[in-house]
Amino acid sequence: MKFNLESAEIYFPNDQHSVPTLYRTTHLGIGAHQDDLEIMALDGILKCFQREDRWFCGVVVTDGSGSPRDGLYQDYSDDEMRLVRIKEQKKAAVVGEYLAQFFLDYPSSVVKQASEQNVVKDLRQVINAATPDVIYTHNLLDKHDTHVAVTLRVIEAVRGLPNESKPKKLFGCEVWRDLDWMLDDDKVFFDVSDHENLHSALLGVFDSQIAGGKRYDLATMGRRRAHATYFASHGLDITTSLIYAVDLTPLIADKNLDINTFINGYIHRFANDAAARLEKLS
Repeated sequence: MKFNLESAEIYFPNDQHSVPTLYRTTHLGIGAHQDDLEIMALDGILKCFQREDRWFCGVVVTDGSGSPRDGLYQDYSDDEMRLVRIKEQKKAAVVGEYLAQFFLDYPSSVVKQASEQNVVKDLRQVINAATPDVIYTHNLLDKHDTHVAVTLRVIEAVRGLPNESKPKKLFGCEVWRDLDWMLDDDKVFFDVSDHENLHSALLGVFDSQIAGGKRYDLATMGRRRAHATYFASHGLDITTSLIYAVDLTPLIADKNLDINTFINGYIHRFANDAAARLEKLS
């Protein structure tokens, strides 16, 4: 595989796997930064864990060099932080038993350029080689610009594939804005109650973020537990850990479907539901 940047890398945690085995991928996670996959794509990781008939493959699009840092890492340069975060992501790939982990290594500033086609070409190459049934990426309602940009590049990449090469499902998942506010009928629910110890292990390897001042491990586990409890106001908990997502599949099934119109539909349905409830009870 030939990527645009010479610094791009494919890491295979298991020596028995290599580029020719990428077609075994069934679940593909595409995240902006190191540690995003372990927050948003856990459903795919768990579905493939300890399986020989399912395989998870991860893609990190940016180099991660601009992350905030403190403590042990406060004096690290951007280049040093980039290397630390790659090392951490490789640890997560080992813990989660990923088939492969891609590092496309783009600066965030490049990914956010709508006219930048090299990111799209690299993503299309990965998707075409992996042939996943399911792709997990960020949701278009996220409040992090780079996350939204990555999702837009993923949609463009998939839209450029022939129909027979497209995944069956594309899900936009939670990181920098949760999706609890959405109407229940609009949400995709991922029950990730199993292997809670694995949740902690996957999140815990990103020491540069946790020790550097961001407790993503506690926040992520807490959000999943909160979703499970607050899901239904008049029913008992039926799970202990939930992740919400938006089904973005219509956007890759129909390349003419306007993205803004599609996403605004979720916002308008929420607004109408809230207004109707107020009117009913006032």
